[in-house]
Amino acid sequence: MKAFLKNYRQSPRKVRIVGDLLKGKRVADAFVHLDALPKRASGPIMKLIGSAVSNAKTAGISEENLFIENITVNKGIVLKRSMPRARGSASRINKRTSHVMVTLIEKDDSKKEKKEKKASKSKIKKPVKEKNIKAKEDK
Repeated sequence: MKAFLKNYRQSPRKVRIVGDLLKGKRVADAFVHLDALPKRASGPIMKLIGSAVSNAKTAGISEENLFIENITVNKGIVLKRSMPRARGSASRINKRTSHVMVTLIEKDDSKKEKKEKKASKSKIKKPVKEKNIKAKEDK
């Protein structure tokens, strides 16, 4: 499912920072991250992801299996303003806008859970053999 945010009045460079944090995450995790993120773009992107989730629900996809496949932030229109400077000249101020597109994908999460269980088992430390400890003490 897709959702668009066009002509959002913040520069694409700043919005892209927030978008890159969310790629590949589960939708519920993305909402938690955005809620704690101290960036101005986090609010509108949260609304945008909510809109994409709503689009997915109308298509009959459950919210639990949704992941953020991609967030694309492109340049929108540039509002050109001028600021008076010394000796009667003026300098230009570019007020940039962004186009944001969110794409959600449905994934079955059971494989990931199995991998996590295997990884947690491998992290358990095995008991150290006594021979190795004695050899280190002798040195």
